[in-house]
Amino acid sequence: MQYSYHTRGTCSTQIFFDLEEGRVHNVHFLNGCDGNLQAIGKLVEGMPAEAVIERCGGISCGNKPTSCGDQLATALKLAMQEEERAAVSEAVEEQLKEA
Repeated sequence: MQYSYHTRGTCSTQIFFDLEEGRVHNVHFLNGCDGNLQAIGKLVEGMPAEAVIERCGGISCGNKPTSCGDQLATALKLAMQEEERAAVSEAVEEQLKEA
């Protein structure tokens, strides 16, 4: 599923990515340090979202309390939560149909 996330506290303003079966694909940042952000996208391509969160979460940039990598980790956490909620909703609907 394709996601977009508006960043907070970074030079980049938005992140676009796909999350398929728990793996990260097609990461693109809007604005920010183009070369570094392209590198992040290539480095995390196909990685499990949890691994990206573990590696990129908590990284700061200069005197900022966050970074583009940290914002990607936040976006992935939110996307995973959304997918989990959707799966639970589907399961509940399925059970209600069977009842």
